[in-house]
Amino acid sequence: MSVPSSRPHSRLPSRSGTPSIREMVHEVMKHFKHEKESEAHQIFRQQVGHQPKGFLPQTVNPDEETVPGIEHPGSTGVIYCSDRAMANGFSYAQSHEWANLGQGAPEVGPIPNAHPRPDSITMPLDSLEYAPTTGVKALREAVANLYNHTYRQGKASQYTYENVCIVPGGRSGLSRVAAVVSDVYCSYQIPDYTAYDQVLSAFKRLVPVPTVLDPKHKYRLDIEQTKKDIRTQGLAVIIASNPRNPTGQVIAGKDLKELVALGKEGTTLILDEFYSWYIYPDHERDFGKSVSSAEYVDDVNTDPIVIIDGLTKNWRLPGWRVCWVMGPKNLITALSQSGSFLDGGANHPMQLAAIPLLEPSYVAQEKIALQKHFKAKRDHVLKRLHDLHLDVDIPPHATFYIWLNLEKLPPPLNNGLTFFEELLKEKSIVIPGIFFDINPAHRRNLFHSPCHHFVRLSFGPPLEDLDKGLDAIGRVVKAARKEGTKKFGHSYKKSLETAPEQI
Repeated sequence: MSVPSSRPHSRLPSRSGTPSIREMVHEVMKHFKHEKESEAHQIFRQQVGHQPKGFLPQTVNPDEETVPGIEHPGSTGVIYCSDRAMANGFSYAQSHEWANLGQGAPEVGPIPNAHPRPDSITMPLDSLEYAPTTGVKALREAVANLYNHTYRQGKASQYTYENVCIVPGGRSGLSRVAAVVSDVYCSYQIPDYTAYDQVLSAFKRLVPVPTVLDPKHKYRLDIEQTKKDIRTQGLAVIIASNPRNPTGQVIAGKDLKELVALGKEGTTLILDEFYSWYIYPDHERDFGKSVSSAEYVDDVNTDPIVIIDGLTKNWRLPGWRVCWVMGPKNLITALSQSGSFLDGGANHPMQLAAIPLLEPSYVAQEKIALQKHFKAKRDHVLKRLHDLHLDVDIPPHATFYIWLNLEKLPPPLNNGLTFFEELLKEKSIVIPGIFFDINPAHRRNLFHSPCHHFVRLSFGPPLEDLDKGLDAIGRVVKAARKEGTKKFGHSYKKSLETAPEQI
């Protein structure tokens, strides 16, 4: 199968049109030209799975190829950053000593005007058995009922339990869907959720086709251009988060309706809607509203719209690992089959415990409490960044992330990887922007990435943790402006066992 010409670096230039090995090696060296000047970038590249793939001649990396036939896919941003934090002394047992503005999780404790947090579950004897790979029927019915009540009142086509598959986490949902997609071109956007990189790398029948979203247009997806790409490139699948991780933008209203209508162009739309409640309205009357493509689906069994969501973010229960995939009945049958060999199904007792949490009146109260609490945290973080002269170019209207541009800082602090390493010295964690540059073959020079100058800050944690992290950012930025940057960009710990060394 040929690779579409829009795939980044899918073919290297040569005079004859066919690249020689010498040209390929030269291209590799050219790609590393700037990266070798940065200690933070070299540490990143040295971790298994982060070397460029697909160039000749292939060399054996003993860290990656100790087991025949095994290839490291590369770690997600949170995993890499956690590993680097542990190399600098972070431990989960003493995590309170650190400010973790990197973890993509909301605070799980009580918040004002929300229901009490679940603190116990019952476990009937039957729940000690395996649950079906599609999930407990009563929970599937509860999910379908919630979507019908919220988004489909008055519509002839309604979701039923047969349109819902319960899965053990969002990544499991993505993996199940990817496992049943055939050999097709799959469109994705940059920047977007880091795990898409690993999904597109691991499931090789998906041929990745990127679209770089323009910050000048507030990272808006151009629907008309997407229609042209479907017709000219033969795109069969589009995957996207909505609301958007990491930019905090949202596709809603007319734009979302037009996006859903792309299904009529013969394209399956996979929408990751985990932040559908994290919408921050300007007017009091709009609190409690949420967003989902389910509102614009005509027929739930023929429109090729796939929705992934769950308790992780909206219900603030990431540890429960109870999520769902919604779509046409025949998709759910396929997901049951892929789940039987991928993950075996979600936790049975937790599925039963989740059922009352999807009752519409319960959800209505939770939405309002969540939106007011997280909007206040967002505004607090934006104000503190403004006071540090780190104004956010495109403030978030949704999610609990801030996409912070560092370009105005003096080098080397003006790139995400170096800024991240410097914050580790201050016991604070953020996510470098390059992890949201979905780049399955890892070939792009990191300095050329459209996400290179960004970090993602999460305002998911409690307010005291946010202030601790913002204090650390303030110390780094003020030191750079007052004392210069000579002390930055080096002396990073490689592991707990090794002392910092100069490169």
